[in-house]
Amino acid sequence: MNRHFDDLQIGSLEIFCLTVELGSFTAAAVSAGLTPAAVSRSISRIEERLGVKLFVRTTRQLRVTEEGKNYYYFCRKALDQLIDAESQISGEQQEPSGTLRISVSTAYAHFKLLPNLLKFYQQYPKLKLDLHVSNQNVDLIAQDYDFAIRGNFLPDSGLIARKLEDAALCVVATPNYLKLHPAPQHPNELKDHDCIQFEIPSTGKSATWTFYQSGAEISVGVQGRILCQDDYLSTLTLVKSGMGLMQVYRFTVEKELKEGSLVEVLQEYNQTSRPFYLLYAQAKYQPLKLKAFIKYVLSYS
Repeated sequence: MNRHFDDLQIGSLEIFCLTVELGSFTAAAVSAGLTPAAVSRSISRIEERLGVKLFVRTTRQLRVTEEGKNYYYFCRKALDQLIDAESQISGEQQEPSGTLRISVSTAYAHFKLLPNLLKFYQQYPKLKLDLHVSNQNVDLIAQDYDFAIRGNFLPDSGLIARKLEDAALCVVATPNYLKLHPAPQHPNELKDHDCIQFEIPSTGKSATWTFYQSGAEISVGVQGRILCQDDYLSTLTLVKSGMGLMQVYRFTVEKELKEGSLVEVLQEYNQTSRPFYLLYAQAKYQPLKLKAFIKYVLSYS
């Protein structure tokens, strides 16, 4: 069998990744216990082997080329897997390291994940977090995300889905709004109210509101003068300012309901919920950093 790499080349890959991460030959040299000249020679060997420039060097800065960024992605993933493989086979308790790329919807990010992330962040100091907070769905595999947290799941997507919770829904408004517009007593009366609408990014359609009536869930199309796109949190700001009614996740308004700055209406019918899932790609090999995050998120959800 022909060998593709020798020991010197593997070491050069580690130095290359270190240079990208630290942003300079000097910093990489200090971290690796080498001279800047040795780091430069190591990078040059890789560039000669590949026939491309990995860095643009000037007297003031070191910039990674597009080819360098792409090469770094594959090298970092390969090196991380080698480290994990050795630690698991040897029985060592290797500390998770590398970068976790996580895409999470805005409501869950701001009210669930981000407030609970400090302990995880402190527990694993070698991990870096790349957070994509948006209601836009991402392609985990094509866009190289490790995880997504979403309120929907397609069984035929090829992804593993772990349910985090069933998030309760409720309809709320400010006391001032309800002074001017008497609270609806039935979902059918929502047609007489300003209902703040949210457009679902994946469908481009306004979300219907769901209620529980006579032992079954029903969907009600609402109307209003305000339609919010992409940013779900904008609907919370609007309802808190007295612009109308909004069906929200209860966990996003618990504080306001306790304080009385928001009032729940249609309580009798507010018994529906929407699930949130942790989504990730199926794989025979699962790095330690992925296992650590799965365990942590499931522990507090």
